[in-house]
Amino acid sequence: MTRPFRRTFALSFSPMMFVFAVIGVSLSVLVLGCAQSQSTGPMPTVGGDGAMGSNEVSQTGQRADAEGVTMPMDRTVYLVTADEEAVTVDERSSGAFAERIMSSSADADSARVESRIDQLLSNMTLEQKVGQMTQLELGMVTRSDNFPEAIDSEKLRRVIRDHHVGSILNVVSAAYPLEHWHEIIRAIQEEAMSGELGIPVLYGIDAVHGANYTQEAVLFPQSQGMAATWNLPLAEKAAAITARDVRSSGIPWNFAPVLDVGRDPRWPRLYESPSEDPYLTSMMGLAALQGLQGTDLSSPDHVAACLKHFIGYSGSDSGRDRTPAQIPEIELRETYLPPFRDAVEAGAASIMVNSGEVSGVPVHASRYLLTDVLRDELGFEGVVVTDWLDVKKLVSLHRVAATEREATRMAIEAGIDMSMVPSDISFIEHTLDLVRSEQISEERIDASVRRILRMKLRLGLFEDPLAGMRSAENVGTQEDREVALQAARESLTLLRNRDDVLPLSDRQRVLVTGPTAHSMQSLNNGWTYTWQGGGLSQDMFHEGRPTIMEAVRERVGPDRMTYVPGATLTDAKGLDRAVVAAQESDVAVVALGEGAYAETAGNIRNLMLPDAQRTLLRRIAATGTPVVLVLAQGRPRTLGTVHEGADAILAAYNPGPEGGQAIMEVLYGDVNPSGHLPYTYPATPSGYATYDHKPSERLAEDFGMDGADPLFAFGDGMSYTSFAYSDLHVRPALIETSNLQAGEQIEVGVTIENTGDRPGKDVIQLYVTDVVATVTPAARRLKRFAKVDLAPGERRSITFTLSQDDLSFIGRDGESVVEPGEFRIQIDALNEQLRVTGQPLQLSSSE
Repeated sequence: MTRPFRRTFALSFSPMMFVFAVIGVSLSVLVLGCAQSQSTGPMPTVGGDGAMGSNEVSQTGQRADAEGVTMPMDRTVYLVTADEEAVTVDERSSGAFAERIMSSSADADSARVESRIDQLLSNMTLEQKVGQMTQLELGMVTRSDNFPEAIDSEKLRRVIRDHHVGSILNVVSAAYPLEHWHEIIRAIQEEAMSGELGIPVLYGIDAVHGANYTQEAVLFPQSQGMAATWNLPLAEKAAAITARDVRSSGIPWNFAPVLDVGRDPRWPRLYESPSEDPYLTSMMGLAALQGLQGTDLSSPDHVAACLKHFIGYSGSDSGRDRTPAQIPEIELRETYLPPFRDAVEAGAASIMVNSGEVSGVPVHASRYLLTDVLRDELGFEGVVVTDWLDVKKLVSLHRVAATEREATRMAIEAGIDMSMVPSDISFIEHTLDLVRSEQISEERIDASVRRILRMKLRLGLFEDPLAGMRSAENVGTQEDREVALQAARESLTLLRNRDDVLPLSDRQRVLVTGPTAHSMQSLNNGWTYTWQGGGLSQDMFHEGRPTIMEAVRERVGPDRMTYVPGATLTDAKGLDRAVVAAQESDVAVVALGEGAYAETAGNIRNLMLPDAQRTLLRRIAATGTPVVLVLAQGRPRTLGTVHEGADAILAAYNPGPEGGQAIMEVLYGDVNPSGHLPYTYPATPSGYATYDHKPSERLAEDFGMDGADPLFAFGDGMSYTSFAYSDLHVRPALIETSNLQAGEQIEVGVTIENTGDRPGKDVIQLYVTDVVATVTPAARRLKRFAKVDLAPGERRSITFTLSQDDLSFIGRDGESVVEPGEFRIQIDALNEQLRVTGQPLQLSSSE
């Protein structure tokens, strides 16, 4: 049964709901941003003399409840009927998909655009130019006496007219309905366009799993879950819907996709990262980029994308957010650079900088990374924007500058174009002073302003800054919801199914228990209506979306389902009731995992799932009732030995608002699971390794070679049917490096057959291993994949092509090289050899 599901809010709150006094110290204002909320100083006003603002280290803002939050018990929910898939599987290889994206990247700049920029620059004062490089948060131009926050016309006038600010971002407290977004954006653009030069404001937002700051929009799985689908056209479609919804809100710039390669499972932004693997991250990034930007940025259905966060952000040594990363040059280029390189080649419009430091140098102060690598080597010509407060943090956090003025000079000389200040005009004051004292040239300022104006022109903002609003009626449609449901379904990853405990039968009496069983926060995580995914977001979930428990209840009825929470995220209260209920049930669905968090607020000291949840699982399993473990979490929390008590394990990631229905459908066999892990699921909370580990990482404490064995391997995923692979062949099996250099490719073919009794999808994964190399080789590396949909008994032959790049690695000199020798080509359990002869082949950085 389907019903309308749009829901908007016009609530009135005291400002004290958003301002929290820290007695005797300071005030902290909760403002949603691209990073860590606001500084610890009071909210400044605009318009006084001198530079304003504080160098205080920012706070994390209001966190979601650490115990987790469940939904009310008396809700009316309903299931979506979506028998036909919204996006069909494209059985071409990932390589063919990437070629299409590269050949259809967003429009190139024209002579007309450059001429218009020249004209604008010639008429701009220095103050106007520096204003264009400044980005402020929305709270700088709104009143704070109610929600949703309204424009303060006098604040807006000062920001736009007096300080010529070129960009504004995000919301103040929580997501807005479309109507309010239109009021906000219309007021801002009317003020900007009525100025002397008529330069529109470039408004930016973090829409990372759908238009998550627009109340009516449909939300999708977080990036990690989208990567678990291994379905590139589906990821592209989700991004295209996101782009349309963001532009329909009046916003032309989206701070997405995240291209940080998530190598450490402790990292709190792992759910925002597609994968631990550079290739899968790159492919998902290209799909998202194409969906967001299309081929014409001025289209009212598309936005300028912003790649995050260049570079090495996810590689922190501690696994905590914004902490130091010691990344050798070889690893930086082998692991972290490829997704950005590919997206730059595909025409990404902008890039956001890593808030942290790499090998002792904050990236915001690194000319090597932001200019030598990004500009000169990768050829990036778009806008580089800082993250939240990060110029100030060169003083307050990193301590590489003594004053904010010096930090401003460092960041501009390193290569930033726009500073996400975001709550004062200090960047303007310091930059003007630096130019006037000839420490920074006006030509350097012109280069950044040219890039900013170019993006505004390419977006069509000068012609019509409100164009996208006319598509507002298309936001939140039933068709969009069906795409989100398909994405949730295909993300779900079956990791264990002992004795075919799944799928469940409608006749079974089922216990549903665990802290994530009746939680929308756990299905969505952070960046869901609010930054941390808590607070007001709890009241903004669309009507009718079921939790896991509610979806099971809708399926089998209340007479055959018992719900006992059993535990919160950290407290095992209610455990005894759950044990009794398990003894009276035929099967127990135990839903564990995490609540909602974002960035620093999600830091953990231990990867192990909290004791309360593991105790719940252990006690339920001890009853002898078959246990189905559902893991709704933003990272792979380790389970210790209690996982052995689970007869089936389903990884749900953060599947979004449609996740409850999707999980139920997989549990009961309405949907055949087809997700595959985008990361390695570690067996222990320390000493883990990624799938592409080095040979020495396999050493175990007993001197065996199983030290890198995970609980579940990268790429794992089961189905209710079975697949058989055969006829793996490599042609040619012998090739010279000179032929590779001349463009000869290697064809790898394989046949897959559905040998079971029901339709199913599988992901064909092609791995390459360089057996011997002058830099210790990885165990294997993913190089191509394809998702196929097969009927029972159906066979399909797939051909992949490999080039010199797929056989290369970063050598000791920091350059890419193909060395002669043996290569192992692997698909499923099949292996074939490829031999490369000749002289080592050095590849240039542009290849």
